[in-house]
Amino acid sequence: MEFSYQHAQSQRILRQRNMLGVTALVLAGVVALLLLFSVTRSREIVLQPVLRSPLTLSSAGVSREYLELMTRDTAILTLDRSPGSLDYWMKSVLEIVSPRAQGKIKADLLEIVNEQRGSTISQYFQIQSMEIDTANLRSTVTGKLNTVVGQKVVSSDIRTFQFNWEYSGLSLKLIGFGMVQPEKKKGGLS
Repeated sequence: MEFSYQHAQSQRILRQRNMLGVTALVLAGVVALLLLFSVTRSREIVLQPVLRSPLTLSSAGVSREYLELMTRDTAILTLDRSPGSLDYWMKSVLEIVSPRAQGKIKADLLEIVNEQRGSTISQYFQIQSMEIDTANLRSTVTGKLNTVVGQKVVSSDIRTFQFNWEYSGLSLKLIGFGMVQPEKKKGGLS
């Protein structure tokens, strides 16, 4: 009698062990499928309204609206500066720069800071138009660049600036920017 009781107990424990093993395999399969879906699925973050509508970011690519907003803010950030805010200006620009472009851009910014520190020269930019190229992650801004010495505007010229970007994950980072030189007209008087 005792033998049959022990045998029944052993069979019950064996069934429980087998059920636990099957359950563990099923759960492992579900976890593997969830990981596969999370890796291959486009991620999105919905940002609160910045201007006119909610903004959505996706790992599938940069939206035109997001690149336009980043370009607008970056153009103002990089082109509006005064001697009293140079350290903050440089720090703020470097925060949006891609790690792979940090060295070159920081060197360019330091050159500007060294030239402008201690002077009374300020500048501000008034955006007039913008071109957005989401395929090449490039944006171009045209506007009036005003230079002020003391309290007098000494120049007010129409200039075009180009911004180059990289998009990785859900992060848009600046990799380069500069003034676009106007093309010279061919033939005739210029």
